[in-house]
Amino acid sequence: MARVIFYEKPGCKGGTKQKVLLTAAGHEVVAYNLLTEPWTVEKLRSFFGDRPVIEWFNKAAPSVKSGEVNPENITAENALVMMLKNPLLIRRPLIQVGDKREVGFDVEKIDAWIGLKAADESLKQMSEHLMQQNLQGCTHGHNHDHHHGQGGCKNHGQEHQH
Repeated sequence: MARVIFYEKPGCKGGTKQKVLLTAAGHEVVAYNLLTEPWTVEKLRSFFGDRPVIEWFNKAAPSVKSGEVNPENITAENALVMMLKNPLLIRRPLIQVGDKREVGFDVEKIDAWIGLKAADESLKQMSEHLMQQNLQGCTHGHNHDHHHGQGGCKNHGQEHQH
């Protein structure tokens, strides 16, 4: 099984589910706080590969949701500078196994890459349930507007903006 370097926003329910799925598949997950990591342009850029710039952004970031930041109109260079200043803009998670790096949690891609099938029968049902969920974004389970401050997703109950 793989040693998975996992850059996340601590407390985010989506990230927790992603780590559970990886662990259930027998992988060793080493989690880091994406918001406090000392990023460089080169290191951050290495996770995005040939994806379009719009796919580098966290669509749930407050400045993206408000329209203050429009990922469609940003160059790669400017996107990286903005993300270094405001890591909330970075799409999560950032994942590294060996020399390969990826952004986001596309279950099919990750399953093909390192495998996501449960390591033993007792974890199979839970893993299959998680793999059927959308693990790409915020997982509050509602279509509501909310803001992800430094407190993390776990505090979303107090952050609803109606």
